[in-house]
Amino acid sequence: MHHGYEEPVYLISVVAKVLTIHPQTLRQYEREGLVRPSRTDGKMRLYSQRDIDKIKMIQRLTRDLGVNLAGVDIIMQLKEKIDDFEELVESLRSELSGLSKKSNQTKNPLVKHKNSYEIILFGE
Repeated sequence: MHHGYEEPVYLISVVAKVLTIHPQTLRQYEREGLVRPSRTDGKMRLYSQRDIDKIKMIQRLTRDLGVNLAGVDIIMQLKEKIDDFEELVESLRSELSGLSKKSNQTKNPLVKHKNSYEIILFGE
């Protein structure tokens, strides 16, 4: 069975075993707000593949680079902002490309450049 990237399907025990991490550590990550697993009606945590990838990143930062959890939180927030900005830039590029194509079809340039020069002469 194939599940979507964001579909919560993995129990905490499975995630802990796959990532060789203690379930208490996963609970700590949740308390710190680093990971937000979904909950069943019976309050059981369910993790998605996205959550697992996020936990892997937390592990790399803490284990390999020695970053504490407060630092991990800041890094993850900045990464999220960068991802949002990259999406925005790509959207604006696409929009600009569409406008540029439309402008070329009508033979009117999208942006007209006007040069403005000031000449200052100093006398002796």
